[in-house]
Amino acid sequence: MQTEAQFLPDDGYQGSLLGRIWNPSGACAGPSVVAVRAAGVFDVSARFPTVADLLDQADPASALAGTPGVLLGSVAQILANTPAHQRTNDAPYFLAPIDVQVIKAAGVTFADSLLERVIEEHTKGDASKAQASRALVQAVMGDGVHSVKPGSAQAAALKQVLQEKGWWSQYLEVGIGPDVEVFTKAPVLAAVGTGQAVGIRSDSVWNNPEPEVVLVVNAHGRAVGATLGNDVNLRDIEGRSALLLGKAKDNNASCAIGPLVRLFDVTFDLDDVRQMQVDLTVRGTDGFEMCGVNQMARISRDPLEILAQTTACHQYPDGFVLFMGTLFAPTQDRGEAGSGFTHQRGDVVRIRSSALGELCNVVEHSEAAPPWRFGVRALMRNLGQRGLLRTDNEQA
Repeated sequence: MQTEAQFLPDDGYQGSLLGRIWNPSGACAGPSVVAVRAAGVFDVSARFPTVADLLDQADPASALAGTPGVLLGSVAQILANTPAHQRTNDAPYFLAPIDVQVIKAAGVTFADSLLERVIEEHTKGDASKAQASRALVQAVMGDGVHSVKPGSAQAAALKQVLQEKGWWSQYLEVGIGPDVEVFTKAPVLAAVGTGQAVGIRSDSVWNNPEPEVVLVVNAHGRAVGATLGNDVNLRDIEGRSALLLGKAKDNNASCAIGPLVRLFDVTFDLDDVRQMQVDLTVRGTDGFEMCGVNQMARISRDPLEILAQTTACHQYPDGFVLFMGTLFAPTQDRGEAGSGFTHQRGDVVRIRSSALGELCNVVEHSEAAPPWRFGVRALMRNLGQRGLLRTDNEQA
């Protein structure tokens, strides 16, 4: 499903590439933190039992580079064994490249997708009404929302005008108001990686992928790298009520992250994230194809502002990852005119950036996707059985 060239960033192995694999070898199989290098995939879990342990180092990229590790195989070999339909259990395969981090997401951070959220609310999640509502929303709001800085006096003035017209929305509140929307996308350890099924509920009839950049943040609240994510969204369910956000966003296999974490170093930093372009393609078994783009340069709030609001009144002792939101909101008709886009089982979703590689997943119903069984207790027991649970002094 994925070649080595697709999996890797455009500059190959030049960056500091951190991954996670299921390692079937030894007395007890389990997840291992790995360094992905031109020479192969190296297990570094003897020094860093969890991704969080590595991210909390003063310089994670240097710490990863300075850990030789144990060779498990080539990227091509492990990647070939990663898709569930062709996997053998006696060989390693890639997992989502995070573990004990909390999975957070920022919503309504782009003006274009903000308008689509207003449309969802206006239509009460009915896709058949979206086209007419879209024209009405554009006529009422024009380009004002695109040019306004969230939380500014200009935003407050626009809010007053829209309230007087009866067009104020809870999505506009978080889109151009002072407070960013930050929610928990999925439980710890629930994310799926590249090559795995990504889930939509079988009772959803209007849904879409959300290609996003995901900041990787350590326990000290410092962004130390980035990866890609698919914040799968059920538009019909959230459109009925924003209080159904949890049901629309958090389902089995509904959060995909990967393929790797690229740590910040001399080859890649936060300014690269700010200018990043994320490309999306969806290809269905019915011959349908859709392409889209998410351009971080058009985000309404700087990534560090979103990060600061996330950590303002909360601590994350194991770190967290933060979906940054998306510009992309599909309006392309898949069927009859005005029906819009929605997923079908078997859709192949590819999310790629030149600096972060490609996250590739096949759409399945959440009820039919492999169930999530490996939680926090399972991880702790597994690390204990493998002799990888140590005190901070022993770990240093």
